[in-house]
Amino acid sequence: MSATLTTHTPSAFGRFVRIALQSAALAAIWVAADFVARKLALPVPGGVIGLVALLALLFCGGIAPRWVKAGADWLLSDMLLFFIPAAVAAVQYGGLFMEDGWRLALVVVGGTLMVMVAVAFAVDRAARLERRLALRRALGARHAARA
Repeated sequence: MSATLTTHTPSAFGRFVRIALQSAALAAIWVAADFVARKLALPVPGGVIGLVALLALLFCGGIAPRWVKAGADWLLSDMLLFFIPAAVAAVQYGGLFMEDGWRLALVVVGGTLMVMVAVAFAVDRAARLERRLALRRALGARHAARA
């Protein structure tokens, strides 16, 4: 007699609802952070404050990564759609690009490079921290097993 395993596969509707709820939760964090930034007249955009708040919630365990993963994955996969209005608006300023296009290109390329370096540095530091914590946990478990 053979045993059959049944795996739970979420329906398309269930996946849609999960992505919608998680995206709405991420948007709510952004709206709350933007409200705080505006009320306190902070020089930092609300989006940055929201990212820091979300990162803090993820690190302290206030939010489990699985609670926002599907929504964040969807937002990241369709991020190009959020830049279409900027590209359409840029067409309206052809004269500006003719006069100062090289400066704008320099700022875009320079800004992109700075973001890439900052992200690479942050990922490297986070990976090192994660390795140190894993090593510390392994050594603690080994020490506890010996005792």
